[in-house]
Amino acid sequence: MTTVHHAPAGPDVAVIGAASGLLGQYRAADDEAFFASPTRTLLAAGVHARVPQDARPLPVRVAETLAEARRVGVERPLVVGAVAFDHESRAELAVPVRVRTAGALGEDPLIALPAPPVPAAGTAGWRVRPVPEPEAYGAGVAEAVERLRGGELSKVVLARTLELSTPDPLDLPAILQRLARRDPGGYTFAVPAGGGRTLIGASPELLLSRRGTAVLANPLAGSVPRSDDLGEDVRRAAALLDSPKDLHEHAVVVDAIRAALTPYCRNLDVPRRPTLVRTAAMWHLATEIRGELADPAVSALELATALHPTPAVCGTPTDVARRVIGEVEPFDRGLYTGMVGWGDATGDGEWVVTIRCAEADARTLRVYAGAGVVEQSRPEAELAETSAKFRTFLDAAGVAR
Repeated sequence: MTTVHHAPAGPDVAVIGAASGLLGQYRAADDEAFFASPTRTLLAAGVHARVPQDARPLPVRVAETLAEARRVGVERPLVVGAVAFDHESRAELAVPVRVRTAGALGEDPLIALPAPPVPAAGTAGWRVRPVPEPEAYGAGVAEAVERLRGGELSKVVLARTLELSTPDPLDLPAILQRLARRDPGGYTFAVPAGGGRTLIGASPELLLSRRGTAVLANPLAGSVPRSDDLGEDVRRAAALLDSPKDLHEHAVVVDAIRAALTPYCRNLDVPRRPTLVRTAAMWHLATEIRGELADPAVSALELATALHPTPAVCGTPTDVARRVIGEVEPFDRGLYTGMVGWGDATGDGEWVVTIRCAEADARTLRVYAGAGVVEQSRPEAELAETSAKFRTFLDAAGVAR
């Protein structure tokens, strides 16, 4: 009999050092995954089964993979990994052989200890290639604004990437440590991305979680870079809360999630105004949407795929925004702006929006950042926003400003 320990519904007792200990044990192997959230820390190793890539809906494939694992004796199986922006085309999900869990990183006092320092030699020698070039990205934003003003759509999210390479092997466990210790209250992950690559990042945005019949979504839309000056930082946060452009952008996302969840929930609590969430690099407008499932058989992954992609990472109307993204962005998003997390055979799970991330192999990184474009958007502002969002990962990797 194969033994797989699944992620419990929610660790209630935080053991000092347990969560940070799992973080320190991550080794960036092809069969190893790390995921940390405000409720738990999870380290998975080995592959009992992979979710197949075929034409069936992703929740069906995952449910059948979990059912088969349980049938052959796996105790309380779960899947962990990442799903692409086009979730019908690609998913890197597996049932691990071993899963260890602990409480939240943010509740472990040892997470305050320093992360491994960036090697002095690691700040030099990076080769950086923007895709597209900043001028071309600004032109793409300007083109999108014209299409928005023409009524073709009401919002589109446009992304850009940095392709980085270094002569020295990357230390992904150290990068993960720096990401997690910088924002321990967020969502930190490192999971296999296929082809020997790793998806690694620290997202601030929960797409959806389910625990029993309780459902939580926490969309972020509307952002501004943080400032090192305390007074300016507070001013920027206050201005964001009062920005008509950002409040409109946020409302579009909240309305879309409300519409997607309403058919599944017997009640839904949607606050009237957003609050602020901060990371080390950004302020975001955020809304916690809570609901109670009408049918407890509906899994977290089913709900997540019903929501995804939200206007926060795609735009609206969704089909038109997807088409514009395909026409303007000169790269395939792959796993970026998809979802990353875990789900178990009972239907519980946590799925996070895959942002503030990179795909990595031995010596290269592809870092992603995007910005929501609406009629009031200015190319220089969206370029500055994506540059600020890059900093989360570039600082952790030791890429000089």
